Amino acid sequence: MNQQNGVICQSCGMPMKAENDFGTNSDGSKSNDYCAYCFQKGQFTKSDITLDQMIKGVVGMMVKYGTAEKEARKNAELLIPTLKRWHK
Repeated sequence: MNQQNGVICQSCGMPMKAENDFGTNSDGSKSNDYCAYCFQKGQFTKSDITLDQMIKGVVGMMVKYGTAEKEARKNAELLIPTLKRWHK
């Protein structure tokens, strides 16, 4: 989940490499900021999710794909709050 390794979702931090990883804007064009899981047709798929809920969900996905829970939590807690969606 390193921001230096290319484009990442500015909501959940997922690396976006393949065309179908990218979300869509309201006009159907590709969103360069958000992934397909977080953003479709110009809207967040979970518009009411909190920062803490996003971190918990990201940790769960990272653990599912083989990252140790402690490492996943540390990485998510450091990265997610810095992303565009969570700047208020």
